Amino acid sequence: MAKINFGGTWEEVVTSEEFSVQKAQEVLKKETVAIIGYGVQGPGQALNMKDNGISVIVGQREGGPSWEKAKEDGFVPGQTLFSPEEAASKATVIQYLLSDAGQTAMWPAIKSCLKEGDALYFSHGFSIVYKEQTGIVPPSNVDVILVAPKGSGLTVRTNFLNGSGINSSYAVFQDYTGRALERTLALGVAIGSGYLFHTDFEKEVYSDLTGERGVLMGCLAGVMEAQYALLRKNGHSPSESFNETVEELTQSLIRLVAENGMDWMYANCSTTAQRGALDWKGRFREAVEPVFDALYESVTSGKETEIVLRVNSKPDYRESLKKELDVIKNSEMWQTGAAVRALRPERRKK
Repeated sequence: MAKINFGGTWEEVVTSEEFSVQKAQEVLKKETVAIIGYGVQGPGQALNMKDNGISVIVGQREGGPSWEKAKEDGFVPGQTLFSPEEAASKATVIQYLLSDAGQTAMWPAIKSCLKEGDALYFSHGFSIVYKEQTGIVPPSNVDVILVAPKGSGLTVRTNFLNGSGINSSYAVFQDYTGRALERTLALGVAIGSGYLFHTDFEKEVYSDLTGERGVLMGCLAGVMEAQYALLRKNGHSPSESFNETVEELTQSLIRLVAENGMDWMYANCSTTAQRGALDWKGRFREAVEPVFDALYESVTSGKETEIVLRVNSKPDYRESLKKELDVIKNSEMWQTGAAVRALRPERRKK
């Protein structure tokens, strides 16, 4: 493992230099990895492992869109594509990648398929940390491990294909075989991680739930909506409001941040922009700190978990979700966004 200084704190990370794909192949050569759930994370992790020479099968209910997606991706019914129970029974590593509510619902069936020495793998600490609500308590004779990519399943795949990899956290919750850490790192490399950093199940789920509801999605969308509405209220056109709120951020500024950091982005903007950003960032931080405090308390207390399990377990969940997403899609702001994106040169050529 390499020691890296992160802002003055030294942490150990695992890169492909310390743990190569070849080493991962050696560690996993006698393993059969079952991907249970071919929805968000399943395709990217499954295809990356398959491309890296790992024996991979998929467990998914027959007949739905995810089953058809697995077939399109080259998994063959009866050979590498099975029901969740059959795939879990055939595997030595079960990658439990259903939604959090789905994991709770299917747990009794999957638990009955676990054999002594198997590895139960998660990409989110939710089910283990909130076991009082999910009922997911693994048997004592299996390894329980985690590799959590810091991005969507689509990004796991696209980053792998372009050779960059995606950062992932890893953790061992239960080491029955004495090989749990080795298995974890091998699987982390095999799914295409650019590097792996250590965490535990609790820290992973607390940071993940906070991040999704905060800067990564909830806060970002809310702040964009607020600024767009302000500009429209004051007479700015839809295209101007969208470009100043979203397009400049996503197509220019955030790329500078990704390349070399926030200070570098500031340094490459006008002096007027620099001064205004420096003067106002503290006011925004102070304004949202109480919201983040409330959010983190809601996460750690289990309130967010209760909401997720209750709402996402409803029979009409997908229909209700579509209605909520359609409100965003059909808003003036994001209809304007669709028109703006259509004007990009690469899209006009198609």
